[in-house]
Amino acid sequence: WAIGTGLVCDADAANDVHKYIRTVLAKMYDDEVAQSTRIQYGGSVTPESVDGLMAKSDVDGCLVGGASLFADKFARICNFQKE
Repeated sequence: WAIGTGLVCDADAANDVHKYIRTVLAKMYDDEVAQSTRIQYGGSVTPESVDGLMAKSDVDGCLVGGASLFADKFARICNFQKE
């Protein structure tokens, strides 16, 4: 729902989806598996959105698309600040 659109999902909505995925994993396996599985946000993360996304409890990482083509943008994403 977020990949390839060029749009950034709201951080709270992304966290809700990640939390749901953990719930499914817990039902399929167990809570230990659900909590130890890294779930990455796969949408269009930007220097402006990375801090909010990475501050969320169930977002373990993010994929960088077009922003990786610009050194300053990529560096800012790599050096995100937890809110």
